[in-house]
Amino acid sequence: MKKLLLFGALGALLCTSCEKVETPSGSSDPFGGTDPYDVLYPNGDSAHYAQNAWPVFSANTSNERNVLIEDYTGHKCQFCPIAADTAYAIRASNPGRVVVMGIHAGPNGTETFQLENNIFNGIYYNALSETLGQYFGVQWPGSNFIGNPYGAVSRRDNGSGTPMEGPPNWANSTNSILQTNDNKVRLQAASNYYPSTNGLFLHTEVEVVDPALTNELRIVSYLVEDESISPQLTPTDTLFNYSHKDILRESIDGSVWGQELDAEHLDNGKYYFNYIYEVPEAYDNTSSHVVIFVRDAVTEEVYQVIKHEL
Repeated sequence: MKKLLLFGALGALLCTSCEKVETPSGSSDPFGGTDPYDVLYPNGDSAHYAQNAWPVFSANTSNERNVLIEDYTGHKCQFCPIAADTAYAIRASNPGRVVVMGIHAGPNGTETFQLENNIFNGIYYNALSETLGQYFGVQWPGSNFIGNPYGAVSRRDNGSGTPMEGPPNWANSTNSILQTNDNKVRLQAASNYYPSTNGLFLHTEVEVVDPALTNELRIVSYLVEDESISPQLTPTDTLFNYSHKDILRESIDGSVWGQELDAEHLDNGKYYFNYIYEVPEAYDNTSSHVVIFVRDAVTEEVYQVIKHEL
């Protein structure tokens, strides 16, 4: 049975099959009781989508483990542009293997570095970034995340008791993961995006290839804005046309921590998660992408990550 997780800007609902939509207890219906296919799929109903648009995955034989760099930043953090340059230099040196995500938050969530004013008028913080900042900051016992810029490389603990580390360590941590290349999870995605409705139909396949992974695993899908131009403070001046890249904006499924890889989503040894999401009007397939990763719900380590274009 094909299962769909459906999400809109105002709430979330669960579709237990291609033909039937059910709203879980306690959740709101973002489509007002209307069949979401009538809202977001311009070519017909759920049966038509399943027959004509549902993708078929090819065999995923990749044994390469990719790296996620999460850069905790802020537009009034004067040393944050240097950290961003570090992240993008690492990505450029490892084409196709490194995904960068800019998270506008500090260890207490939204702080002075992220807040807007008359000059620094971009709003890049959000509830999602605030939650992540607090979780890896003040809520993590013994966290060394005490201010921006800071970050995580595949949320891997390198011996400090926390996945967070300063930009000078990002290259070594990335190289360690890439060189060891202990691929534990295979991950791929396919999607259909309909500009007329801002409807994103995202399909993912996860295969756990390391039987030693016994902790709870979760798949996370985030909407990330490609770029926004606005002022940025630096150690010497203010750059008024600074390019803020790969900005974390929303969670596709409305959850910070993602969906559990459980028996309900298991089919012939692989896990399938399929989402319908109404992309906010401020973004579309020309200005945003999705970052998808599988995380260990106990250690927080990210075992695989991909960047998926809409």
